[in-house]
Amino acid sequence: MTVAVQDHRVPTRYVLSLLRLIPADSPVQRGILDSAGLEFDPLDVDAPGWRADVSAMQYSRVYQQVLASIEDESFGLKPGVAVSPGAFRMMCYAVMSCENLGRAIRRASDFYRTLFPQQLPLYANFSEQTARVGYREALSVAGGPDADAPVDILDVYALSAWHRFFGWLTGRALELRRVDFVGRKPASAAKYRELFACPVYFGQPANLLYFDSASLRLPVVHTEQSVDEFLRTAPYQLLTMTRDRHGQSLVARVRAMIGYDFSDGFPGFDTISRALNMSAPTLRRRLKKEGTTFQQLKDECRREAACRYLGQADLSINTVADHLGFTDPSAFHRSFKKWTGMTPGAFRAGLLEGSITPEGQYNPPP
Repeated sequence: MTVAVQDHRVPTRYVLSLLRLIPADSPVQRGILDSAGLEFDPLDVDAPGWRADVSAMQYSRVYQQVLASIEDESFGLKPGVAVSPGAFRMMCYAVMSCENLGRAIRRASDFYRTLFPQQLPLYANFSEQTARVGYREALSVAGGPDADAPVDILDVYALSAWHRFFGWLTGRALELRRVDFVGRKPASAAKYRELFACPVYFGQPANLLYFDSASLRLPVVHTEQSVDEFLRTAPYQLLTMTRDRHGQSLVARVRAMIGYDFSDGFPGFDTISRALNMSAPTLRRRLKKEGTTFQQLKDECRREAACRYLGQADLSINTVADHLGFTDPSAFHRSFKKWTGMTPGAFRAGLLEGSITPEGQYNPPP
C-alpha cells in the first residue's frame, strides 16, 4: 500500500545556508535539526549517513525555526539586514486584495520600498510584452554588482522564492522567459536552467526574472484562510509547486486554495469559485472534466495534511485531529485508517523507525 503524497526534495546545501545564520557550535543548531527530524548532521559532510537532500517539510521546519531564532524574516532579502518578524506576513495580507498578479507585484514592491527604502529594493518593470522583477544589484555583494564574483546561493534563492511565490498567488506555475544573474557562470549552470525551466544568463547587470506580461493579468486566487496556512508552513508550499502541465491545471489551483489547515473549517465551494472568477456550475463542470470533484480534492488535501502533521513530533495526535477540523479524535482515527489502512499512532511509529517517509510514502514488509 502507498499513501500517495509526492516526495519533494530540497538540496542539503539550502539547509546549510540557513544554519550558517546561527552561531557555530550553538546548541540552538542541534535543537533545530532534532526538531526538523533530520537523521544526519548537514554540517558534517563526511559523517556516515550524510545525504545530499532533505524533504521539503524538513527544510521548511528548519527555515521556520532559524528565522524565529534570529528574529528575522528576510525571505530572500539582503544578508545582514534584519527584517522585522511579521514583515513578510503583512506583505502577504497586503497583496491578497489585489485583483491580479501585476497589481500584487506592484504592491509588494511598494511595501518593501516604503518600509525598507534602502535595504530591500525589489524592482518591478512592466512593458507591453515583458515583465521584469528582481533586484538591480547582487544581494550577496554589499558594495554593489560584481560580475567577477560567483553566483551566490542567496541570489538564487531570492529569485526562486519570488518566482514560486508569484506562482502560488495565481495557483499555477509562472512560466519564465529568462533569468539573469550578476555573478559569473558556475560550473553547474545546467542546474540553474533546471531550477527555473528557462534560459539563464550570467554576468548581467542585475538579478531579474523575465516573463510574459500577459501573466500579469492572472487573478490572485487565494483567500485569507489559505494565506494563514501558507504562512504557518512557509516555504513548504513554494517548494512543492509543480512546473509541469498538471501544475497548470484547475485541480492544482483549487488544491492550493484548500490548503492544509482545516481547524477553522474548509473554504466553501462558492468562495473558491468566486476567487477563480467563475460560477459554481462552471467550476463543478471543469473539475469533473479533469476527473475529480471538490469533495475528492478536500479529502485528498486532508489526508496529505494528516501525514505531514503526524511527522511533527511536537504535535499530539489530538492536536493533529484539531488541525484537520475533527472535533472528535476518534473520528480522525477512523478516517485516517480508512485513508491509509493504518492508525495515526502506527503511521507515526513507522515514521520514527524509517519505514515511512516524512511525505507519507509507506512500503509495508511483504
